Amino acid sequence: MESIFTAQWIKFPLDLDEGAAAFLLDFTLEKPVQKATLQATALGIYTAEINARQVGGEVLAPGWTNYRKRLQYQTYDVTDLLAQGKNNISIEVGRGWRMHAREKDWLQPDLPGKSTALIATLSVDFADGTSTTFRTGGDWLCKESKTRGSNIYNGEIYDAGFEDRFLRPAQVIDYPHEILMPLQGERIVETERLPVQKIFTTPEGELVLDFGQVLTGYVAFRIKSKKGSTAILRHAETLDTAGNFYTANLRTAKQEIVFIGDGEAHSFKPRFSFQGFRYIQPKNWPCEVKAEDFEAIVVHSEMKRTGYFESSSPLLNRLFENIVWGQRGNFLDVPTDCPQRDERLGWTGDAQVFVRTASYIYDCERFFDKWLADLASEQYANGAVPHVIPRMHWDGEASCGWADAAVICPWQIYLTYGSKELLARQFSSMCAWVDYMRARTVGDLWEGGDHFGDWVHLDGNGNPTTKYFLQNAYFAYSASIVIKAGKVLGLDVSGYEDQLARTKTAFAKEFIQDGKVLCNTQSACAIALYFDLVPAAQKQSVAAQLENLIKTKGHMTTGFLGTPYLLHALSQSGRAQMAYDLLLREEYPSWLYSVKAGATTIWEHWDGMKPDGTMWDVSMNSFNHYAYGCVADWMFGVAAGIELDEENPAFAVVRFKPQTTARLDYVKASIDTRHGLVQSAWARKDGVTLYTFTVPDGVSATAEFGGRTVLLNAGEHSFSIQDDE
Repeated sequence: MESIFTAQWIKFPLDLDEGAAAFLLDFTLEKPVQKATLQATALGIYTAEINARQVGGEVLAPGWTNYRKRLQYQTYDVTDLLAQGKNNISIEVGRGWRMHAREKDWLQPDLPGKSTALIATLSVDFADGTSTTFRTGGDWLCKESKTRGSNIYNGEIYDAGFEDRFLRPAQVIDYPHEILMPLQGERIVETERLPVQKIFTTPEGELVLDFGQVLTGYVAFRIKSKKGSTAILRHAETLDTAGNFYTANLRTAKQEIVFIGDGEAHSFKPRFSFQGFRYIQPKNWPCEVKAEDFEAIVVHSEMKRTGYFESSSPLLNRLFENIVWGQRGNFLDVPTDCPQRDERLGWTGDAQVFVRTASYIYDCERFFDKWLADLASEQYANGAVPHVIPRMHWDGEASCGWADAAVICPWQIYLTYGSKELLARQFSSMCAWVDYMRARTVGDLWEGGDHFGDWVHLDGNGNPTTKYFLQNAYFAYSASIVIKAGKVLGLDVSGYEDQLARTKTAFAKEFIQDGKVLCNTQSACAIALYFDLVPAAQKQSVAAQLENLIKTKGHMTTGFLGTPYLLHALSQSGRAQMAYDLLLREEYPSWLYSVKAGATTIWEHWDGMKPDGTMWDVSMNSFNHYAYGCVADWMFGVAAGIELDEENPAFAVVRFKPQTTARLDYVKASIDTRHGLVQSAWARKDGVTLYTFTVPDGVSATAEFGGRTVLLNAGEHSFSIQDDE
């Protein structure tokens, strides 16, 4: 089959600013078609049609990479779309991620202005054994599309009455082919459609439609309007204190769909943008607003759902669903921080704190395979890792807890799925980051740098977890992971082992004294314990320090870096009931506070919406920000007790160690692993706890409960234990 590498890059000859261009080719097939394949990609977002029928099931293709280095192309079987005789192909290209937040970062010197570009081949095999190929080149024509504006943040402008009758020859440009690569990540697809739940009028007199769920995607709607009239559809995640449509947290992002009528009825949905929203507000709508004329379409990377959790607490169950929706809303080719404001970037820190939870809830091996390859390609020559992947022009060099995604993410993906190939490919990137830190040590501790710290913590300004503490904790932690990964790959890691031993000694001397972490915060204690940086003889003392800090405050104070480890540090030190108290707390600050406030996804801040109804500052207040959803890995691993064995990844060996609580009547969870379905459940009734464990064929397992350890073979196993045993 002829490949995309034989085609030429083409562009619209004029600068369309934010408008989309359509590239066209008419052709005739003289013989019956046996098989036909389209390969295509674009600098921008493209949609393809053959004979007025859509090609493929994905949207927002080709996804987002650093187009200077890596550009995915898609391959489609289009046999059923062709016919003997006359045919035509139309491929529209909009701006997409190429001109993203800060356009000067993405403009290429050999592709000036705000131009987009296309490359494609259509290969046809005939029934008689012959074949032909149509390639993008100077014989293609182009015109301006009805899409007059397309912007990831601002939305789209569609003029149904516009028709560019002036067909122009496409301009062939000299642009590299070596950046092209087959689709590495998951397709971006439409996964669900949600109907309008309610239509109401706000106190300000504006008509608003509520879909009942914060989501990422777009709205399909039916509309009929006069020629030249303009209707606008606005999008928002939440309402303000008074119940009015709230968009201040979008910052400069408009999140609007503008539809210009032509006098006819239309069914429309965006093709070149996505929005983060629960509510929509029709403005200047030319016809009666009916619920049945609007439908929210959920869009994200195509991943198989693998993890489920349920308990006797409706609030805890809703929290878990919020975590799932947070992942769905932000796993859109890259793991974005949020899907609504003028950001939507692949922040490394968010990804690394959430990666374990993400890999249990969805099969995201392929998703991370692509994004981690992006990360390695963006890594600086000195080993530093940018804050966001793909990198933006303003990006800093490295921050602890963010750049460590280069190490933590591939290791977790290996543990969950068992792929040595991915681990081997990323290993040099992992080492490069640890070497970067090691090169900046003084007395075996990393000094200097510009770090985010324990982002959005609640310790106040008086005694936050110091960045010096955090950077060295992560230095040691990433080094320990590199050592484990190197041993899996059969490599010599003795140099890292020596460095880790020295750093742990220096860390204990610098940051721990008389059984106390000198940086007296919950995050510092939790991280020191979980990262195994506390000498064995002092672990219970530090755990008691953590317990006292929580009791003194009466709640958690941790930010992005401390929160993932807080409950684990408590349960590992025999304080699972305190961990449950934090998990099930309903007052601010807590996970369930937002649930009780009506959240349907995870908030960026513990107090995104404050108890008095006012909002956190508009400068940074996302209501769909998955980082704090990392708590689900504790729900799987401790509450349900499904633990994997690092020596036998991908759940080839399972350890069931559920830790129960009197505050819940039951917990059950399951993970569809590479070796089959693993399930764990416990239920309390009349002084008896019933444990049920399911082990897949070929998997060995142990179960620890009621003070005993039991070896389990394949199948379902149930045990009843008196609560006083």
